[in-house]
Amino acid sequence: MKTLVINCGSSSLKYQLIDMETEKSLVQGLVERIGIEGSILTQKVEGKDKYIIKENMPNHKVAIEHVLKALINKDHNIIQSMDEIGAVGHRVVHGGEKYSHSVVIDDEVLESIKECSSLAPLHNPPNIIGIEVCRELMPNTPMVAVFDTAFHQTMPKESYICPLPYELYEKYGIRKYGFHGTSHMYVSQKVAEVMEKDIKDLKIVTCHLGNGCSLAAVKGGKSIDTSMGFTPLAGVMMGTRSGSIDPSVISYLMEVHGYEINDINEILNKKSGVLGISGISSDFRDVLEEAENGNERAKLALNIFHYKVRAQIAAYAGIMGGVDAIVFTAGIGENSSVTRKECLKGLEFLGFEIDDERNSVRGKIQEISTDNSKVKVYEIPTNEELMIARDTVKLISNI
Repeated sequence: MKTLVINCGSSSLKYQLIDMETEKSLVQGLVERIGIEGSILTQKVEGKDKYIIKENMPNHKVAIEHVLKALINKDHNIIQSMDEIGAVGHRVVHGGEKYSHSVVIDDEVLESIKECSSLAPLHNPPNIIGIEVCRELMPNTPMVAVFDTAFHQTMPKESYICPLPYELYEKYGIRKYGFHGTSHMYVSQKVAEVMEKDIKDLKIVTCHLGNGCSLAAVKGGKSIDTSMGFTPLAGVMMGTRSGSIDPSVISYLMEVHGYEINDINEILNKKSGVLGISGISSDFRDVLEEAENGNERAKLALNIFHYKVRAQIAAYAGIMGGVDAIVFTAGIGENSSVTRKECLKGLEFLGFEIDDERNSVRGKIQEISTDNSKVKVYEIPTNEELMIARDTVKLISNI
């Protein structure tokens, strides 16, 4: 069966078509600047030239129409018709407390996802648009919602309940939910496989480090804590997001300096983190280059980031009563040997030593600790799309 995986953002759309008999990705694509001048679709097929469409795409419906046309493009020879797509898996960021697993999409499920939009106002609305458009254009194709929050629904109450008046949880669902769950689940399962261990016997810290960053404590194959919270803003410092701060900063800026709440949200989500401290960029490559050239604010930004991640790893080793493996994944985690090494500096007492030669690789499964390390450290590329496709096929096979 060929499964289409859709990940809709506010002005972008990522997609993959996966042959689930071999679990091979047949095509990967990205649509950028939806609803903005300069829309572009870029599609990649192994062994072929990139397929690029530069055409105005005023909304997601037009963008998805272009995606479907690109998939049946004769030059790429991926599929002959849309009938070859057996199912569509949609990434949905927030499933609230209702969904602890992926689910086949029907009208009731779609309404529930809409109800969660207030919990993820930047993420769920575009996810919903993607679902609605695909249902309209592919009315006879079954579809599945795979939630970023689902993997973390195994957290105990002491981990996810916020120390606020309890009625705020009961009335409004204010609690820690966690995100990047599909990625944390994939790399924790993969590291157990690589180590040839039963995941039920392992204590793993997974570090998803990209423009958005989160860590998870995975004990016995289940998430027992994670750094992101009620929204993807909490936790460690990120590319443009502040991570967790003293909430009184918000009231101080509003009451004393006249900031509006929209200004605050803009600062915390889009102007803070590595960008805010360095004043250079949210792209770690740019900041690393400036730091190497002696830029003190770039150095400070990186030092803060490494410190925050290091502290979170140590905390999760503590709450699990030890750690067997530490895994780095996502854009920075997979590609920056400097970041991996710096985030681990000072934690050698846990029982590992980094092998610099092993750590120099990028974008492939690799143990980066020495053979005699008691705690194993790995770089493992994430594959959220494959996890989404697997859940999709599993669920529709039961229809």
